[in-house]
Amino acid sequence: MDRRSIIKNAGIAGVLAAGVAPAVHAQAAIRWRLSSSFPKALDTIYGAAEVFAKQLKAMSGGKFEVSVHAAGEITPPFGVLDAVQQGSIDICHTAPYYFHGKDEAFAIGTAIPFGLNSRQLTAWFYEGNGLKLMREFYAKYNIVNFPGGNTGAQMGGWYRKEIKSVKDIKGMKMRIGGFAGRVLERMGGVPQNIPGGEIYAALEKGTIDAVEWVGPYDDQKLGFNKVAPFYYYPGWWEGGAQLDFFINNKAFEALSPEYKAMVEAAASHAHVEMQARYDARNPIALKQLVGAGTKLRPFPKDVMETAYKESQALYAELNTKNENWKKIYADYSKFQADQNMWFKVTEMRFDSFMQAQKL
Repeated sequence: MDRRSIIKNAGIAGVLAAGVAPAVHAQAAIRWRLSSSFPKALDTIYGAAEVFAKQLKAMSGGKFEVSVHAAGEITPPFGVLDAVQQGSIDICHTAPYYFHGKDEAFAIGTAIPFGLNSRQLTAWFYEGNGLKLMREFYAKYNIVNFPGGNTGAQMGGWYRKEIKSVKDIKGMKMRIGGFAGRVLERMGGVPQNIPGGEIYAALEKGTIDAVEWVGPYDDQKLGFNKVAPFYYYPGWWEGGAQLDFFINNKAFEALSPEYKAMVEAAASHAHVEMQARYDARNPIALKQLVGAGTKLRPFPKDVMETAYKESQALYAELNTKNENWKKIYADYSKFQADQNMWFKVTEMRFDSFMQAQKL
């Protein structure tokens, strides 16, 4: 009887009894270190890395272990890319747009102002050309990427003073993630890129006037409502912010095909679970924040319109200056046009109707 017949007819018990172990049992033990850009206190966003590691260990029968380290434990929050690129760590979990200073194309891997929402971005990565184009770009930095979570549409942040018009943006010092600061700057604001674990202190001391992070669940944990009363929406710069696992190319290529497949599956699992957690927890936290006195406000129309105008102007400029951006954004924007047409017909109409109902 050949190997395939044994497996087909005997089941797992028979396979083990016959001495024909599944492929994973023949694999070498692997130990990786993962550095996160986030503190442990943010269990939803930091937790995606733990979900990844747990799933990978389970699938490999304990042979593939990843130790997860919070921001600052082995690398600074914004030092993870360099560490993976240089091979001092095997993998990190981060927001690609943190590194837009190296190249603006990094921002497309997370979120750009008035960009794709979370479902659309996932579609672009998995069914469009997103994964192919971003991997070609990331290869220049010696990394392989896997989508590793999405926050969904984010809030517009916490403000010490009310925003009545776009004039109130001028001179305002705001902690704002990644690439969005480029647009805020064009609107007269003063962007500050501060790691998650350091934001509260800066807002409390008055070093900054406003802050955005993700949404109600994380924001409540970070305590922003204690020092800034106004909570604005939507986060026009992050309609669906994606996190990534960046893996050192040499470390990834050294894996067997089975281990590579497990890494991909574990990352996909973490990707889905992270947004599910945010979607489940944000509504509860928002009700609690409003109940405690938070002043929930939509951004004025002129703020949204000015931000959109400046975003499009910035993209047009980058198309003439950055070949990496031009190549990736051309495909991204075409995909977005089709997605907007489809969502306008389906999702928007359905959601608008349901949100008007008293459930």
